[in-house]
Amino acid sequence: MNLEYFQMVDRVEAFDPARRTIRCLAQVPERSTVFEGHFPGYPVMPGTLLVEAVAQAGGFLLMALDGYSRMPVLTQVVKARIRDVVEPGAVLTIEAEVQQVSSGLSAVDGRISVAGPEARTRAAECEIRYRTVPFPAPGLRDLVIARAREIGAPVTGAPVTGAPVTGAPVTGAGPGEAQR
Repeated sequence: MNLEYFQMVDRVEAFDPARRTIRCLAQVPERSTVFEGHFPGYPVMPGTLLVEAVAQAGGFLLMALDGYSRMPVLTQVVKARIRDVVEPGAVLTIEAEVQQVSSGLSAVDGRISVAGPEARTRAAECEIRYRTVPFPAPGLRDLVIARAREIGAPVTGAPVTGAPVTGAPVTGAGPGEAQR
């Protein structure tokens, strides 16, 4: 996870086109300028960035399902609930599921959980809406596809159908990077 560049997803762990779901991993960096003001002496991940992480996972899901032919643009956070504090160094599991796709509009439900010493804790959940548009700038699609490949998201030239894809888990990754 690179907060300063809004790269919120480190690795796609699983993608199931039949169920229209994705599971991603991200490690919150130990240090970031974001934590200097949120909060001095008690650094925590801002809730808005947790919502952004879900939005990005959902965006990669939508693009993988349609072959990266259009770009999903966040239009509405219908509901967001931050359930727990997320501290620097935490490894997040980000899950997203498509609820609706029609006429250039999409709806995704998502949630974030954090592994604790005894169990996983639900940190956040939200409902997000997107509008899909043609990629607005020359070369942007190529940059998005390159980033998708970096994180292990399925990349094809046509809509994806078939069996689930599972990637390697993130383990022992340093701040802002995932091991493959």
